[in-house]
Amino acid sequence: MILLLVFILGNSCRKDLAYAPSAGNLEFSRDTVYLDTIFANIGSSTRTLKIYNRNRDDIEIPSISLAKGLASKYRLNVDGVAGKEFVNIPIFAQDSIFIFIETTIPPDASSAVDFLYTDAIQFDTGEDLQQVELVTLVKDAIFLYPKTLSDGSKESISLGYDEAGNEIRVSGSMLSNEHLIFTNEKPYVIYGYAAVPSGQELLINAGARVHFHKDSGIYVGSGAVLEINGALSEDQIALENEVVFEGDRLENEYDVIPGQWGTIWIASGSTENTINYLTIKNATIGLTVEGDGLLEFSTLNIQNSKIYNSLSSNLWAKTASINAQNIILGNSGETSLHCNIGGKYSFTHCTIANYWSNGFRVGSALEIDNYNSDAAADLTKAEFVNCIIDGNSFLELVLNENEINTFSYSFTNCMLKFRDDSGQFMGDDLYDFQNNMAYDQVLLNQDANFLEPSKNNFRIGNTSAALNKGNLDAALSVPLDILGKNRTTSPAIGAYQTLQ
Repeated sequence: MILLLVFILGNSCRKDLAYAPSAGNLEFSRDTVYLDTIFANIGSSTRTLKIYNRNRDDIEIPSISLAKGLASKYRLNVDGVAGKEFVNIPIFAQDSIFIFIETTIPPDASSAVDFLYTDAIQFDTGEDLQQVELVTLVKDAIFLYPKTLSDGSKESISLGYDEAGNEIRVSGSMLSNEHLIFTNEKPYVIYGYAAVPSGQELLINAGARVHFHKDSGIYVGSGAVLEINGALSEDQIALENEVVFEGDRLENEYDVIPGQWGTIWIASGSTENTINYLTIKNATIGLTVEGDGLLEFSTLNIQNSKIYNSLSSNLWAKTASINAQNIILGNSGETSLHCNIGGKYSFTHCTIANYWSNGFRVGSALEIDNYNSDAAADLTKAEFVNCIIDGNSFLELVLNENEINTFSYSFTNCMLKFRDDSGQFMGDDLYDFQNNMAYDQVLLNQDANFLEPSKNNFRIGNTSAALNKGNLDAALSVPLDILGKNRTTSPAIGAYQTLQ
C-alpha cells in the first residue's frame, strides 16, 4: 500500500517548473478595455481583463507593461500584484490570469472639456508583441470643495443645533460670488455642502449638470434663496434643457444606486425658492424643506420636476409652505413625499408613486402628519388635486394627527392606493372615503397603468384609470403637462396627460 501511494503521488506531481516563453499566442477576454466616463481627478471603477494560455505547455510572459510606461495614468494589478511594469509572469497550461485596471486623470491632463485618454497594455516585445487598448472618456468640471485649514482640518459650515443644543457642523463651504450662477458650460462637482450665503441667491440655469460626491449637497440657509430655471427638453433621454442633480460617479452601474450623496437642504428662514424642470436622483433625501412655522411666505414653488431613487425620502417637508404642479415623486426607500409637523401644502397634477424594489420599504408613497416626538404644528392645508398616490404596497397613504393641532387635508379627483384588506382602519375618520369634504371624486385602488414604474417611468398607458378623470378647473390652472402637452380638454389625473 505504501509503495502504491508513493507511485500515485509521484506521478501526480509536477516533475519540473520550466516555462516556455510566450510566442505571441496569448488570448484575451477583450481587445479593448473601456473604463466608462469619469470626471478629472475622480478615480474610475475597476475593470477586468482575462489572459488565456490555450497551449498544452506552461508559459511565461517576459513582460507586461503600459505603453506610456510609468507616466501612464492607468494602474494595473496583475495576478494580485500592483504596478505598471511586470516581468516573467507565468501562466499554467490551459489556464488564465486576471489583470485589474483603474485610472485617475488629473485636471491638467488636457485643456479640452471632454477628451479621450488612451493607453495600451503591452505583452512581450518585438515580433511577439501583443497589446490590449485602454480607453477612458474624461470630462472636465468646475470643482467646489472645502478648503484645508492651517491645522489640517477641513472647512465646515453650521447646519444649526440638535435637540441637546449642540451645534451641527458638516464639511462644506460658502459659495463665493463667482459661483452663485451655475451655467451649462461645464458640469459642477461638489464636495461637502455648498452653502448659499444669507442675503444671496444661487441661480442655476437651464441645462446645468450638478454632481455631488458622497455626503455632499447644497445648503440654502436662512435669508438665502435657490432659483432653478430648467426648461422643457425635446429629448427626454438627454434632458438637454433640464437641470440634473446626481452623484459624481458616471459609470453606468451607478445610474440606479440610491444614497450616493446627501440632500438639497432648504433651511428654516429661506423663502420664495423656485424650482422648474429639475431632476434629482440617487440622493439620500432628495429635497429637504424646512419652513419657518409662520407660513406667511411660500417656502418653495416647484414645477415640472422629478425626484426619485432616494435612499430615504424624495421630498421631506417640515412645517413648510409648498406649492407644487406637475411633479413626480417616484421610488424611494421610505416615503416619496413626507409632509411632516404640519405646514401648508398644495399639490396639483402630481404623481406620487413608490414602486421601490431595492429591498424592504418601511414608508408609504405619501405621509402627512402634524407632529413628531419632539414638535407639533398646525397643518393648515394639505390639498391634493388631480394627483396620483400609488405604489407596490397596500397602503400608500398614511395620515397621523395629534388631535390637538389643526389637521386640514383634502383630495379632489385623485387616485388613491389604500387597500385595507385586514380592516385595520375601518371606522377611522381620517380614512372615511365617503366624506366628500376630505375625499371628493376620488378613485380608490384603480390601475394607473404606468409604463415602467420600477424604472421611475410613470407615464400612463391607454388603459389607465387616470384618463379623462381630472378636475377641469384645476387642469385649466396648469394647462400643460410635464411634457408640455395640452390638458385643457379631458384632463388626465397625474403629471402626464397621455403615454405619447
